[in-house]
Amino acid sequence: MTDVSRPAISPGASPLFLREDEIRRGIELLYFGYTRLTNAVDQELAKQGLGRAHHRALYFIARQPDLTVGELLKLLAITKQSLGRVLKELQQQDFILSSPGVIDRRQKLLRLTDKGAQLETELFRQLRQRLSSAYVSAGQESVTGFWHVLEGLVPESDKKMVFDLRGDNG
Repeated sequence: MTDVSRPAISPGASPLFLREDEIRRGIELLYFGYTRLTNAVDQELAKQGLGRAHHRALYFIARQPDLTVGELLKLLAITKQSLGRVLKELQQQDFILSSPGVIDRRQKLLRLTDKGAQLETELFRQLRQRLSSAYVSAGQESVTGFWHVLEGLVPESDKKMVFDLRGDNG
């Protein structure tokens, strides 16, 4: 039975924050937080016959118009076959366009159609609403700490790619 009298906000981390029970608490919060964050988005995607891989592709294509397939493959860290299926479905439903590279015609440059941009904007709006609310509740210092923890999960070999998305390289 759950103790509903416990505060909704977690207490500060224990000085023994590397103990198994503290690590498990962090993992559980990541699982539950991510699930709740993406629930509404999943419902919207399901209406379109799409899933989370489609959403991730739309998100990164929106962030970097004319992204190459190779660059998207690195960002998503999925197999070429999986990405091929995702891109084919997004093209068939008129969410993305693919055009040959300017310098290397073998490259495929990806960009959102107006329909794709509208869907990505709506999905982002839903995520922004939930995340903004959680950020306000946590406060600026906690948000910065949360970012530091997430950055610590990114392998050193991927950090440049991740930080390049910010556009300020800092």
